[in-house]
Amino acid sequence: MTEDINTQADNSHSDNEDQNIDEQLSTESATTDELTHVDSDGDAQMVNVGTKPDTNRRAVARGEIKLTQTTIDAVRNDTIAKGDVLSTARIGAIQAVKHTWETIPMCHQIPITNVDTALRIHETAIELRVTVETTGKTGCEMEALEGVTTGLNVIWDMVKATEKDNSGQYPETAVTDVEIVKKQKQKQTINSLSIFRFRIKVTVR
Repeated sequence: MTEDINTQADNSHSDNEDQNIDEQLSTESATTDELTHVDSDGDAQMVNVGTKPDTNRRAVARGEIKLTQTTIDAVRNDTIAKGDVLSTARIGAIQAVKHTWETIPMCHQIPITNVDTALRIHETAIELRVTVETTGKTGCEMEALEGVTTGLNVIWDMVKATEKDNSGQYPETAVTDVEIVKKQKQKQTINSLSIFRFRIKVTVR
């Protein structure tokens, strides 16, 4: 049995909406062999993105945490002693997305325009998918990954009591299959007529 729980229904994307977005956003396929986070001496550095144009960007990441059947049933029935596991995981994922630049040294602080979280309960695992959107000069895939890994770690923290064995270990618990599902971007178009009108107004003043 698999149960889908979209924990941000107002901002969630349906399959049709995803298809529409796919048509509007081009999937990035460009690759480079250069290591952009090191200088000529091999020292770490932040990439200068100042000259890049603002772009609408979207990244989708996913992962799952393997749990015992007992824990899965308790999460599904909302009987975990610490509280609502899924809602807490959602909040943790969103918070992690917004603070990615503080935990990954070379990440830029980017304007997050939307975060969508979706949880799916499987027989022996809970899957978390995080979609991040931004308009800026660099991608948001690291933010999506941070959201997934932190959200799954929140689940682990919430269910520790039911996952431990008699010796206090976690023989069946594991965060697995964390990956980027999709990364997209779309260049913004600028209305030249609007710019012309704006300049005329500034000149007159």
